[in-house]
Amino acid sequence: MVDLEKMSTEMRNAETMALDEMTPLEIITIMNQEDEHVAGVVKRELPRIAQAIEWTTKSLQCGGRIIYIGAGTSGRLGILDASECPPTFGVSYDCVVGIIAGGKEAFIKAAEGAEDNSGLGRDDLIHINLTSKDTVIGIAASGRTPYVLGALDYAKETGCRTVAIVCNENMEMSRAADIGIELLTGPEILTGSTRLKAGTAEKMVLNMISTASMVGIGKVYENLMVDVQQTNEKLVCRAENIVMEAVECSREEARKALKEAGGEAKLAITRMLLNCNIAKARKLLEDAQGKIRQAVINGKKETEQPIISKQGVEGGQK
Repeated sequence: MVDLEKMSTEMRNAETMALDEMTPLEIITIMNQEDEHVAGVVKRELPRIAQAIEWTTKSLQCGGRIIYIGAGTSGRLGILDASECPPTFGVSYDCVVGIIAGGKEAFIKAAEGAEDNSGLGRDDLIHINLTSKDTVIGIAASGRTPYVLGALDYAKETGCRTVAIVCNENMEMSRAADIGIELLTGPEILTGSTRLKAGTAEKMVLNMISTASMVGIGKVYENLMVDVQQTNEKLVCRAENIVMEAVECSREEARKALKEAGGEAKLAITRMLLNCNIAKARKLLEDAQGKIRQAVINGKKETEQPIISKQGVEGGQK
């Protein structure tokens, strides 16, 4: 028998004992009040989140992956965050991977029983050929889900860095992982429904991990998503806007630059900022590991002429 009594996420919220008697406005008012606490909960864990991001960034830099693994709502949130990385940052779908207990079908139709099998968590990581370059992030509000625990144990055997994102204090997952991020959101307005505050807190942390990791590998210039994929009309327009903002040019100039760069906003921006050809811009980006700011610095250094002091010139004339 699983003991849930000590988990704060399973306790009853004293403010909502009459939830079934409340009007819609009263219900959403208390929900809003409870949600106001979530950002503060996340803030307390920022040092641990930052450490996790250092690991995930290093994984991506050396050809590894960020692996999210969870069950139920937590698993779905991991898949959601992973699936948004390719169109936003131009990475492959193998770069950030979301895994849910019960397989892809469980994203739409709940397969709650799958979370009780620790062997399945291990098997799912074996199936994706986990390596020591990867960082595995287990997500579960309860902090004790066997499926995720099995995955974390196997990840550590493989030599991976491991992170647990949970919503209860000092649970098995926190102890099993290298870093335990504990988002203590407390009792839900609907007892035990961790798709509410707990899910919101988890999503906030996943946003931080994926976004900051992508900044770390050069997918952002200033605050612009310079590797955005132009897969629809809106994103074509966004790519043009990004080039316009980055180099302060007209839409016509941005459109022309993007065409010359084969649709690569990052390449177009680098070429325009340095006023060089496409081949040169591409080489500078490669040498700067995809970071526009560093590519521009390096490019400007290359074009600088040696400075000869007045004394040196005069000395040569004597």
